Order: sequence, then structure tokens, then C-alpha cells
Amino acid sequence: MKFTTAASILLPLITTSTAFTPAAFISKSNNLKCFEKNSGCLATSDLSSDVKRSWSLSMSTETEAEAATTESETYEFQAEVGRVMDIIINSLYSDRDVFLRELVSNAADACDKKRFLSITADSSESAAAEPEIKIKSDKTNQKLIIEDSGVGMTRQELINNLGNIAQSGTKKFLEALGENKQNINLIGQFGVGFYSSFLVADKVRVVTKSMTDGKVYSWESDATGGSYTISEVEDDPFESNSGTRLEMTLKEDAFEYMEADKLGNLLTKYSEFIEFPISLWKEKTEYESVPDVEANKELKEGEEAKMKTVPKTVEGFELMNTQKPIWLRSPKDVTEEEYKEFYKTAFKMGYDEKMAHTHFSLEGSVECKALLYVPGMLPFELSKDMFDENASNLRLYVKRVFINDKFDEMIPRWLKFIKGVVDSDDLPLNVGREILQKSKVLNIIRKRLIKKSLDMINEITKDEDESKYIMFWNNFGKYLKVGVVEDDLHRFEIAPLLRFFSSSSEEEYRSLEDYEGDMKEGQKSIYYITADSKAKASKSPILEKVTSKGYEVLYMVEPLDEICVQSLARFRDYDLVDITKEGLDIGEDEEKEESKKTVEKLNEEFKPVLEYMETLLGGKIKKATMTTLLKSSPAALVQGEYGMSPSMQKYMKAQSVALGDSSMPMGNMNQAVLELNPENPIVKDLQRMVEMEQNEKENFGMLIYDVAAMTSGYEIEDTGDFATRVMKLMNSQAVADEADDEVKDAEIVE
Repeated sequence: MKFTTAASILLPLITTSTAFTPAAFISKSNNLKCFEKNSGCLATSDLSSDVKRSWSLSMSTETEAEAATTESETYEFQAEVGRVMDIIINSLYSDRDVFLRELVSNAADACDKKRFLSITADSSESAAAEPEIKIKSDKTNQKLIIEDSGVGMTRQELINNLGNIAQSGTKKFLEALGENKQNINLIGQFGVGFYSSFLVADKVRVVTKSMTDGKVYSWESDATGGSYTISEVEDDPFESNSGTRLEMTLKEDAFEYMEADKLGNLLTKYSEFIEFPISLWKEKTEYESVPDVEANKELKEGEEAKMKTVPKTVEGFELMNTQKPIWLRSPKDVTEEEYKEFYKTAFKMGYDEKMAHTHFSLEGSVECKALLYVPGMLPFELSKDMFDENASNLRLYVKRVFINDKFDEMIPRWLKFIKGVVDSDDLPLNVGREILQKSKVLNIIRKRLIKKSLDMINEITKDEDESKYIMFWNNFGKYLKVGVVEDDLHRFEIAPLLRFFSSSSEEEYRSLEDYEGDMKEGQKSIYYITADSKAKASKSPILEKVTSKGYEVLYMVEPLDEICVQSLARFRDYDLVDITKEGLDIGEDEEKEESKKTVEKLNEEFKPVLEYMETLLGGKIKKATMTTLLKSSPAALVQGEYGMSPSMQKYMKAQSVALGDSSMPMGNMNQAVLELNPENPIVKDLQRMVEMEQNEKENFGMLIYDVAAMTSGYEIEDTGDFATRVMKLMNSQAVADEADDEVKDAEIVE
């Protein structure tokens, strides 16, 4: 039976890229978990998913020797296999690099099964050399060879495993595809790892020797035919008592997979923590010292011969997986030095020292092991874009095999800076083991990762060396602010970790807990001011409204700060109050009521001044009013209840310009309120000028507004006009009025 054309019906249903290991088509067990446990390059025994791995293998260094064969027979694939192979080649995988991951994982599983079976084997088998996996390219014949000394396969096992698909696996798989497109995301327990070889190969040959009968068989097929051939091989290419060799004749567009550097990078990425040794055939340049013939021609008797260093090209197998998966060990068995070394080598952070780590496991309905780190400094990839999609900080492994590091669902983006590994057999992956699907299991692991990350950060705050958390905050504080904005569930857990400068501590950070502990008796709110910098915040006239009463004010000097505190709104029993907003209430209720009445009287007394300023500044301010809170400054600009702070306005304008839109309509909502101090002599001078209808009142009133705008954080729209007004104030004759110029010009003409 040939590959069925019915696969073309299934192809439109494949909406996501997928990949799995061949055990789904190997195992005869009804326990779906065993489908994840592959049979190596394709071993067959149905073993428990709890079987541990630890053995090795041996591989012949010959690229390929066509062995004499006997009893060659041709078989037709099951229809289901034909369909699946068609799907794999055309639709299943988004990145064909994963073929090496799948095949090496299969080889490791074959070694694992051999070790399990060897426990009860005779002493000769038990004492065999440790299994290993060897990979070698044959550029002459355009082949890639992967060999393991695992359990191997018999003739019947080749038919069962590579020729048809276990009924408990494939039919459900194909039914799921036929019933609903979305169902393909629900069948992550099935695997087709062996067939991923056809992503890069036109022809595949499997030579295998089973540890049960000792016979050597060859299985051959290509990606276009609907059949395969099995024959017995007389020559034994294996040094051990069993094994499997996978020989792939590569497609023309896959010749890059014969390059040692390419293979080495893929092995380091996907398989560096596989338990069994993985060796790659590489060509290396070594240097050796030899006598320098030319330099020694005139060598005198008794003189030491001169040497020179010459390059020498050597070939051989190089061990690729030297790293140990320390996250699988008990935390009590891992030393601090091992944690440091793993951080530097696994994450290529040789220049950095970890700031903290946490090592934990989940047991019960969900099993998971994880090791998380807080970096000592901001990773380079996050320095330009704090949410860089290419930043590979949290890695997901399944049974030591790297799956992906782009799973945003695993941890929120406000913890993007956390580095670490998560290893779980329970995570719901799609068929290709490339996409993480939402589920209760994922939610449980996600919650634990967040909790452990917060615990780790809290431990840094308790360190005797206070500079440690200051360094953390300077590097990663902005991520915690994003967490307050985006994470409703953990907002109030993050709040104690926030740090700000304040009116009473401009050089050292203050936490909200520090602020709360130093609050004055009777103080009912936590006050903050928004500004572009500490310097501008400290010089704002609005600040004296609160500091004059002895209250501390937190400085919010970044655009993210304002959004953060607005999202938080409250810390424990206290509201967070922006003192740059209109209608600021300070003090006891009786005091507030008295202040309100006083302001009403002052507004009536200074009504001509207020009306004049509102007319003069029409379009610039929402209204003008008197205040009793200003002490030394003549005026200040504040925003309405729903207005945007000046620093946020600047940020939003800059964002609009960056997006190509130079106009950002603010509307009346963002027009400020001008507050005047009735006790200030400058305001009293303005009052006199308005009452006496003096000409300089316009220049004087505009200067009051300009100074209030600058000190309150706003920008002067027309700096030229501002300079003219200042010069007029310095000397009334320094700048001539436009009206005077027109009169003089007229006189000259006459």
C-alpha cells in the first residue's frame, strides 16, 4: 500500500507546527504516557516513564560500508503512516533543526531501555561499556549518521515500529485531525520523532542489532515511496552487543547539516543535558612543536636545537554534552560553587555573578523541577528593549531535552529578566513540542515560578549588604513597576519591593514601608509628586504645600512611576495621593473645612485678578484660583483630577513623534489650573496693577504664568516671547513695543 493521497485532505487541518517522538507509533501499551518514551533510534520495549538513564554505547567510525544482505523483503506502509509522513514533511514542524533533537532523544531512550533490561541480564552484558551516542557526517556521500548502542530492534520490531502505527496512538491522532482543526493542539502526548528525519533526508537507512537475538537488520525507505525494505545484514558494524545506526541521505537544501559547527550548535542547544555521552566527529587544528630545519642548519655542536610551532589537522570524536543538569538533583546535594558555575556556563554569563538563586521542585498531581537565577546585571539583550522577544532567559526542558525558550505563558513579562530552567513531563505541549498550551498544569507551574521569584527578590532585600538590593533595583526596578501595572494578582506583593527618592531622602531610596513607618501622627495619605528629575521635584512650588506641614513626599521621576502608583492607588491602609492634582486636601476634617471657606473668601477678594488672568491666559489654563497651601512661591500649576502630569505629557508627545505623528491633541482635560498665593508680594503687585489698569500688568501676569509653568514642570511654548518679557522687566526701554515701532516708521515716512 502506497502513501495515501488522503494526506492532502489532512494538511489544511495542520494549523500549528508540531513534532514528537516515535514512541506513539512504537508502544503497544495503552498507557498514553509511555508514548513520550521513545525507543531510541528505534527501540521497542514498553517501559515505565520513570525508568532512569545511565549507560553508554559505541559506534563504528566507518561512514558506511554496504554490508552483504540476505532475505531482502519489501513491505508496504500502513495507510496511517503514509498520512503522518506526508503531514510531517509538509506541515508538522516549523523549524527542521529539531530533527536532530528528536533523533538524539530517541537514541538516548534506546540507551535508557538497554540499561533497564541489562539489570537482569547476565554479567557480560551488565559489564559492557557505557552506552553513548555518536554523530558523524559523510560529505562524500552526502550522509549524516547517528549511531547509538541502545537496545536495538529485531526484524519484527522494525516492522511494528517503523512500518505501522500502534492502534492506540495513530487512529486517535488522525481522528482528532479529522474532527476539528483545533484538536491538533490537544494531542501533545503522541510523538513521531523518527519520521522527522525526512525533513532533511530523501532516503533513510536504519541498521540495527537487537540485544535479544544478536542479528543485524537493515531497514530502508525514502520520502516519496509507499514501501520499505528489510533485509538481514551479514556483517556486524557494531562494537557493542546491540545498537542502532541511522543513515540519512540528505536533501540538496540540507547539506548544511553535514557541517560540524552547525551540528555542534544544535547539540549544545537541544541536547547538552542528555545523560548519555554524545560525541560529534570534528576536524580540529592542533599545534605541535617540531625542530626548525632552516634555523638549525648552522647549529653548532652543543647548542640546543631551535623549535617552531606548526598546525596539524586532526579528526576525531569530541564530547558535546559536558554540562550536568544540576536542577534534577536535590538542592541539599548541590554546592554554591556548582550553582555559580552552572549559571555562568549554561547561560553564557561568564562575565557576571548571579545575585540570587532558588532551586525547587513540585510533587503531587504536577511534577516539575526548576532552577531560577537573578542576574547580577541587566542582560545585554534587554538593555535596548526590556521585553526583547529574542531574549532567551527561561528555558523549558522535558526529560533533559531542550524544548523552547520562547514560552511567554510560562512566566509574566515583568519577570523577563529571570534566568533559569524548568523541567517537567506534565506540561501540555502541542504535537511538535514547540508550542505550550494553556491548562491547569501550566497555571500551577506559572504561579509557583512567580512565587519563588518574588521570594528570591525578597531575600535580596533582607541581605546585610544593602547595596545589593540597590544594585538590583537600578537594574530591574522598572520590571517590578510593570508588574504593579499589569499583574492584578501580585500587585500588592510587589509593592513593598518598590523604591523611590523623597523630599526627606534625596540620595537614598525609600520603600513604601519606610514611608509608612515615618508618617506623622494624624497623616492619612502617602503623598507623591511627579517630575522629570529629583532636582525639578525638589524645586517645585507644589512641594511646599505638603512639606510645610512636615509630611514626606515621594518623587516619581519616570513616566513609568506615575502609571505604577496610579495602578497601585493604595498601600495597605493609605491612599497614594498626587499633590500635583487640583483640590489637594491636607489635615483634619475641621482644618479642611476652614481652608475651603478661606479660599472662597480669597477668590472673592481677588476676583478681578483671577478674571484678568483667565482672560490673559485663555487656552493655556482651565481656570485660576487662590490657595492657602503655597508658602513662598507666588504661583503654581496643577492638573485637574483626570489630567495628565507635565512629565507624562512630554513622554506621550515624544512617543507620538517617534510613531510619526507630531500632533498630540491634549484637549481641555490637560489644561492646568493656575493657583495663586495671596500672601506673596508679587501677587499683591499684580493685584495693584489690575486695579490701577497699569500697562505693565500684561507682561507681569505672563511672567507669573511662565515662572509657575517652568517650576511646576511644564515647557515654555514660546521661549522668544519669554525672553522679551524678562528683558522688559530688566529695563523697560531694552525692547521696544511693536506699536511704538509702527508709530516711528510712520513718522519717518512723512
